[in-house]
Amino acid sequence: MSDIIYTKVDEAPELASASFLPIIQKFAAAAGVSVGTKDISLAGRILATFPEFLKEDQRQSDDLAELGQLVKSADANVIKLPNISASVPQLVAAVKELQAQGFALPDYPEAPATDAEKAVRAKYDGLKGSAVNPVLREGNSDRRAAKAVKSFAQKNPHRMGEWTADSKTKVSAMSGGDFFSNEVSTTLAKESTAKIVLETAAGEAVLKDGLTYPAGTVVDATFMSAAALKSFLADQIEQTKADGTLFSLHMKATMMKVSDPIIFGHAVKAFLAPVFEKHGAALAELGVNPNQGLGDLLARVDGNAEIKADIDACMASRPPMYMVDSDKGITNLHVSSDVIIDASMPALIRAGGKGWGPDGKEGDSNCVIPDNSYAPVYDESVKFFKENGKLNPVIAGTVQNVGLMAQKAEEYGSHPTTFEIAEAGTVKMILDDGTVLSELKVEAGDIWRSASARKAPIEDWVNLAIDRQKAEGCSAIFWLDAARAHDAELIAYVKPILEAKGVADKFEIMAPREATRASLETITKGENTIAITGNVLRDYLTDLFPILELATSAKMLSIVKLMNGGGLFETGAGGSAPKHVQQLAEENHLRWDSLGEFCALGESLTFLADAKGNEKARVLGQAVDAATQGILDNDRSPSRKVGEPDNRDSHYWFARYWAEALAAQSDDAELAEHFAPIAQALATGEAAILAELAAAQGPAVDLGGYYHGDAAKTAAVMRPSATLNKIIG
Repeated sequence: MSDIIYTKVDEAPELASASFLPIIQKFAAAAGVSVGTKDISLAGRILATFPEFLKEDQRQSDDLAELGQLVKSADANVIKLPNISASVPQLVAAVKELQAQGFALPDYPEAPATDAEKAVRAKYDGLKGSAVNPVLREGNSDRRAAKAVKSFAQKNPHRMGEWTADSKTKVSAMSGGDFFSNEVSTTLAKESTAKIVLETAAGEAVLKDGLTYPAGTVVDATFMSAAALKSFLADQIEQTKADGTLFSLHMKATMMKVSDPIIFGHAVKAFLAPVFEKHGAALAELGVNPNQGLGDLLARVDGNAEIKADIDACMASRPPMYMVDSDKGITNLHVSSDVIIDASMPALIRAGGKGWGPDGKEGDSNCVIPDNSYAPVYDESVKFFKENGKLNPVIAGTVQNVGLMAQKAEEYGSHPTTFEIAEAGTVKMILDDGTVLSELKVEAGDIWRSASARKAPIEDWVNLAIDRQKAEGCSAIFWLDAARAHDAELIAYVKPILEAKGVADKFEIMAPREATRASLETITKGENTIAITGNVLRDYLTDLFPILELATSAKMLSIVKLMNGGGLFETGAGGSAPKHVQQLAEENHLRWDSLGEFCALGESLTFLADAKGNEKARVLGQAVDAATQGILDNDRSPSRKVGEPDNRDSHYWFARYWAEALAAQSDDAELAEHFAPIAQALATGEAAILAELAAAQGPAVDLGGYYHGDAAKTAAVMRPSATLNKIIG
């Protein structure tokens, strides 16, 4: 096994790797550090899942499973780039691309009928959503802006939209019948096994059996009422029209891969209610599933003039919709994975509450977030900025995050225990000793789910928070709502640990709404705070605050301290990566910023030095920090426009600053001697290298595929400088 594992992923981060990874491997080798790769891309995971359909030379090892074992060991040192959390349309598109490349994969069965089709569907469904993160995140999260990045953002403030007190933008959430209001939660006194059953007038059906929970596990159960959801969506559509704003739905259908696509489907159906009422049978015959989005629906009815005319008439009668791409007519309801709440809401808030409408103009928006568990975070943010105006990045402090996510903690681990209820009855969780842990009455179409958080990760999370607060010395808030069932169980863990450690006075416990207000007030004054949160809020807040503070969450330092001693170093968000790929294909310009990878690399090398006693790796890591500072100080980050410096230029400059820092340092004479000629060659070759990189831009390029590109073609595109390649090798 290599000293460091660099993950092979998807989209823009993977394209950037084709340019950056050879540089990493070249430099690391000088310190005796090997850097290998493991494929956790969507295409790679598909191929690994269906070896029986492939030729011998097409088969691929299950790298995700191998990494899943590695992260449980003290030897783990993994740099994890953002991967696709696939929606069904993305999964289907990836399968079709692989089939076209000669891989005889089975189709994704949309309506499996036979046992064989059901087995294939089950395998594919295991690849959807957050299939990667729960496997690799065997530790809790420490996310914060690196000091160099924060300093640069303050000295070079990004543009912020203007907020006004009369803005019509608002957040709308259900006031009842949602997951938040129906939640029950219990902490198990002993190790238990459990089953989930649905009791109806016809008898009992087992929804899930063989669940195992260690003693001390917090187990939740809740449901969303389909009737309440339908009523809420219908009301919001009418309210949006009355307000004269844009209708926008904000969800996390990639991570909440069972529940949120269903909720998304309800929104599609609600928006086109007259069409479904009139043409329901015909739409069903065409295979329309509203969960797949408006884009799939329009493709299926193409050629049916009557249905298309009724859709157009319905859309004309509805409020204008928040657009993903106004120029291409891609709406908020086209594909569930196109609008992800943790990216879309911060972007809207940063823009002064404005979203793009179908006319290509900005407008205020009704931000519809059905479940009320975390909607108050965004609602309070909107209210705060209406009252106080936009955040000033020049003086703003920072919100760090310590997140509970180990061992599939909380909602993101609920996929196997989420069900769309087939008929009315009572869902019960029953322990092996006969104890009924929870029972909730449900109606047909309701969405029931159970989530859990284990004792060891919870305690590790609290101790990590104590360590971070001690290191930073700033305010620290546990974002927990005593009125919410799950949070009340966590508070029962948090308080005794804080008191036993004698640090209870260093922390506050606040519900998300109040914590949002307090944190915004803190950073507005130029001070710092630590948000100590559960798994979903970790995801939401580490986009919200960085996007406001830094303009992007891709530049966050993201360290997962694995519970068995290893390290997982994540490289930020990839929410805008698809547009980056599109621009590269059309104009050979990649605007992806690898700053997150730079930060993760430095942390990984330092961790390796500590774990293995490799002092050369420490010198390499220190030089990475100097190179990262050089990128920022000299404004070497990628531009957004073709013809200007892009991702490949930034990698040249990073390599040069890295080599120069290594040549100049005095801690390791051997490394200084080794890198002096490399630094000289990179400096001497500057004009030629930059000219070769610039000459490559402009024409469209062939990558050999979107989900499963051709390695040679991608390398040719991403390494167009013969001069640089000769130096790097």
